[in-house]
Amino acid sequence: MSGNQHALVIGIDIGTSGARAVAMAPDGTIVASGAAKLAAFSDDHRDPVGWWKAVQAALGDVLAAVDRQRIRAISIDGTSGTMLPVAADGAPLAAPMMYNDPVSDRAILEAVATHAPKESATHGATSGLAKVLAFQSVPGVFRVIHQADWLAGHFTGLYDVSDENNALKTGYDPIARCWPEWIEKTGARTGLLPEVLPAGEPVATISPTAAEAFGLSRDVVIVAGTTDGCASFLATGADRPGDGVSALGTTLTVKLLSDRPLFAPEYGLYSHRIGDMWLAGGASNTGGVVLAAHFSAERIDELSARIDPAIDTGLDYYPLTKPGERFPIADPNFQPRLTPRPEDDAVFLKAIFEGIAGVESLAYQRLTALGGPKLGSIRTVGGGAKNAVWSAIRARKLGVPFLTVRSEEAAAGTARLALAGARQAGVL
Repeated sequence: MSGNQHALVIGIDIGTSGARAVAMAPDGTIVASGAAKLAAFSDDHRDPVGWWKAVQAALGDVLAAVDRQRIRAISIDGTSGTMLPVAADGAPLAAPMMYNDPVSDRAILEAVATHAPKESATHGATSGLAKVLAFQSVPGVFRVIHQADWLAGHFTGLYDVSDENNALKTGYDPIARCWPEWIEKTGARTGLLPEVLPAGEPVATISPTAAEAFGLSRDVVIVAGTTDGCASFLATGADRPGDGVSALGTTLTVKLLSDRPLFAPEYGLYSHRIGDMWLAGGASNTGGVVLAAHFSAERIDELSARIDPAIDTGLDYYPLTKPGERFPIADPNFQPRLTPRPEDDAVFLKAIFEGIAGVESLAYQRLTALGGPKLGSIRTVGGGAKNAVWSAIRARKLGVPFLTVRSEEAAAGTARLALAGARQAGVL
């Protein structure tokens, strides 16, 4: 293999609509990228053959743009809670259940509800553990594994290894770093659960078959991956306790790196272990959905030009489209506050911007109150990040430095794990 100063690693992200891949240099620079849509290979987004073909295509784009012998490590993320039962050779034995597919068997849901600790991420019909219980009666099942595990298995030949982030909703205890004893009480066959490694830890060297198929060195290390959500956070460049990332999309989500785990089931809050830190976050029902209920994108741009972000309206809105909030307030009957309604649309829009920023500020305060560090900086992703007036209002409300996002590509976050694994394996 060529010298380490020219070494590269690859991160792969499989999402709901397609696969993306990036090649990254040791300093974090992205030197090549590739993408492929699932629809190009399958009409069914649940088809694992389509997942793999999309990964092959995205990876092929990257490998065509770089010297393949420079590649040192590969890591993969997948959608959290997407699972499938497999044979020992990795062959799928039933159609996968996607991250948002609910288990309808009431006996399974009651077993989990009865035996899982209240702070566990396994509660709910879409949890990984519920899917293990649903799949364990499939004839010939060897393991029930996560989407990222299955795709990584194509590079290693191992279909019984997972990572601490994907395994969280399947019941893995990230503090004790083991599958807890209570899982067996749910009726789950624990022998069907994969071995779990920390995200970013080397799993194995690439199999000879995969090395030959992709024209890669047999010394390439396959590194334990993560969920798409964790990968998206890592992609931003956030890497120390107190670093926050806000996603301003249809809804508002906030994530904070912490030096200790945060678990608050009343808020749907749990923590992913990444290295020696913890990633905690919460999702509000406020966000772009409220803006879209009142204004078109063009009208928002037009009105924003008339807004002075430095002066507060004092209207104290809590913008929601309907009653009910999850985080930072957990109340299914919580009422929206969008009155009084100013006559001037620009003032109304400004008050909504202020209201969403106020919820964002309260969300980070809540994470700190639950044991997390004080917010030290903010990176922003999602469509809302593009509005300079809204950003100025948020900066005024939050009072911390706003930092530039290194990448919004989840694959870049997974590549960062590949860098960590390559260094640990001594190949970088």
